[in-house]
Amino acid sequence: MAWIYLIIAGLLEIVWAYSMKLSEGFTKPAPTIVTLVAMVFSFGLLSLSMRVLPLGTAYTIWTGIGAVGAFVVGIMILNEPATAMRIVAACLIIGGLVLMKISS
Repeated sequence: MAWIYLIIAGLLEIVWAYSMKLSEGFTKPAPTIVTLVAMVFSFGLLSLSMRVLPLGTAYTIWTGIGAVGAFVVGIMILNEPATAMRIVAACLIIGGLVLMKISS
């Protein structure tokens, strides 16, 4: 169950990062509310996963899901550049996530 909590927490990190961008510095109420609610649930689920998983594993996986997810959202929705260097960096993060999962 801890891994499920952690994955959902990571997905919520993507939601709050994207909605924070849409909030334009917390000046738009709806995206600001989405950001805050997603943050609370993301942190809460991360906390639940840490009851079972080691801190280093849980936090690394959580931030990795958020980082790569935000990268993908940026490219697909916000039309950010998909340069070769950025793609390689994302692949390295994914590789690190896989190794972290295997090691635990």
